[in-house]
Amino acid sequence: MTIELQSVPASLMQALGDVQAMTLWEGVAVILAVAYLLLAMKENAWCWAAAFVSTAIYTLLFWKVALLMESVLNVYYMGMAAYGYWLWTRGGGRYHGVALVSWSWQRHALLIGITALVSVLVGWLMATYTHASFAYLDAATTCFAVMTTFLVARKVVENWLYWVVIDLVSIYLYLNKGLMLTSMLFVLYVGMAAAGYFMWRRDWQVSQAENATEKPGTVQA
Repeated sequence: MTIELQSVPASLMQALGDVQAMTLWEGVAVILAVAYLLLAMKENAWCWAAAFVSTAIYTLLFWKVALLMESVLNVYYMGMAAYGYWLWTRGGGRYHGVALVSWSWQRHALLIGITALVSVLVGWLMATYTHASFAYLDAATTCFAVMTTFLVARKVVENWLYWVVIDLVSIYLYLNKGLMLTSMLFVLYVGMAAAGYFMWRRDWQVSQAENATEKPGTVQA
């Protein structure tokens, strides 16, 4: 009995220490994630450097709280951060970077349908063969985030609308896992994603007008 009573404070102190360490790293990841989004809104290629470090931290945090697909997603984010930086600085052939582009609603509808089907399959596999929490929601946010991150790298204007929905679902997941700072971050993300859409949409419209002036009679793709 004495041994059990003595072990309680030690276990409690260890748990508190783990929470404190997690909160510290979560705070660093949050700051870098906000920096990424602000820089991305301005089409600054350094956003990808902030994204790389932030997602490396989140990879470990999400694995610790059993959001397995979120952890795997952040490994993918790290790779996309490297790809995005290259694409924004050296891609696009002779233009040394990609230009903003807007896709048709038909193309987006097809993309959403395919991604939704993949999400259901991945969610079923996770629910059946792993200990993942919120398997179907976790799979959906992961699959759509994978697709949407590629849209960011390609500078597809509508990527921000996908992020609004993904972030709203993610807030629910993170609140249930006690990641309070990350939940607050994603509340901020929703507003910033909406603002990012209007900023990119405006810049795309300006570029379209400039191209039309330079090449009268040319229909833009």
